[in-house]
Formats: sequence, structure tokens, C-alpha cells
Amino acid sequence: QVQLVESGGGLVQPGGSLRLSCAASGSIFSIYAMGWYRQAPGKQRELVAAITSGGSTNYADSVWGRFTISRDNAKNMVCLQMNSLKPEDTAVYYCNAHRRSIDNTVYDYWGQGTQVTVSS
Repeated sequence: QVQLVESGGGLVQPGGSLRLSCAASGSIFSIYAMGWYRQAPGKQRELVAAITSGGSTNYADSVWGRFTISRDNAKNMVCLQMNSLKPEDTAVYYCNAHRRSIDNTVYDYWGQGTQVTVSS
């Protein structure tokens, strides 16, 4: 079991920056792949960025070059640095922990979400 708590959301003007943090507890953080997802009103939840247990990253095309995901296994934390924010980045952002066990059981845990609003 993993508990995830996001922080760092808020209101920012277009072109601004925000840094989201996700603190994890309850299990061995380092074995999980971590991701940030977002869901805008009326839209499906989508993957924004992910980082594997080994540190490999991938990003949605829409945020590539603007967002950076990172993790600190010593602090059980994953962060999302968001630069050059656009109004279309407005959404609730969710932290996710994911792993597949040796017997192929999938474990997925979610935080409660944090609102990011990009508006002038």
C-alpha cells in the first residue's frame, strides 16, 4: 500500500512556472514507477510525465521541453517542474505510483489531486 499526497498547485499566469510535489509513504518507494497525470473538465485523464524506478523519463508531446519530472528516492518524493505554462495546462494533476509484481499483479495508487489553473 502506498499513500500519495500532492502539493504545489495554484493559479499562475501564462508563461509562468509551478512545481508540483508528491510525497509517498507506506511502501518501498524506489520500486515504483511514478507518474503525473492530469484531467481537465470534460476530458479524460491523461499521462503528463513518468519516471521509472531506474530514472528513465517520458513525457506527453504537449509538455515536452516545458515540464521536467524528477524523483528523490531518499525522500520518497517525486516532483514535476512546469515551465512556460499555457492555459491548456489547466487541470487537476494527480500523482500515481505503479508497479507490476513478479506474478503480474498490477499495483496502482493515486493521490487526491491538486488544481493547476493557468489564466491571466
